[in-house]
Amino acid sequence: MQTLILARHGESEYSARGLLNGDISVAVGLTEEGEEQARAFGRVLGHTQIDLCVTTELGRTHRTAELALAGRDVPFETWADLNDPRAGSYEGRHLDDYRGWAWSAGSAEPTPGGGESRVDIVARYTRAYRALLERPEATILAVLHALPIAYLLAAVDGAAPVARMDRPIEYATAYPVDAELLRAGLAVLEAWRAAPGW
Repeated sequence: MQTLILARHGESEYSARGLLNGDISVAVGLTEEGEEQARAFGRVLGHTQIDLCVTTELGRTHRTAELALAGRDVPFETWADLNDPRAGSYEGRHLDDYRGWAWSAGSAEPTPGGGESRVDIVARYTRAYRALLERPEATILAVLHALPIAYLLAAVDGAAPVARMDRPIEYATAYPVDAELLRAGLAVLEAWRAAPGW
């Protein structure tokens, strides 16, 4: 891989209401605005060569990529390691409810009700990004969720994960990262995983 283009999905029925969804069995589609954001993203991509598109198991990412790449012959792959976190008992609840727990919980503490810890979340994100880095395709589009993008972009800037991730990630917007920056970001994330900071 030479270039990874990260993009968050378009506005979803849940994200428009501030609700959490990390459960792949719960179907959450895009809003009309989210679908238009995806089409507009496709226009921004224009004639950019895309050799592979990776999405998550949650349908909003695949639908965004499908609309953005309509009419183009780009292979798709679904990568579960890049899914939004499993929210446990916070599934379907407002993001602020989850934040109340997350901002005070340790990084190795699983989300109540069968969710994931932040250490486990970062572990699977770094595993996936490392695998993308080794792919033979030159330019990969990864349509994901806000958190995996925020973790990586912060790490590219030299910042390790923190309990309160406040970096805004816009809907259906390109965040390109070249291979050298991806390696640097992965080094930060992997060092934090070895010795979590909170």
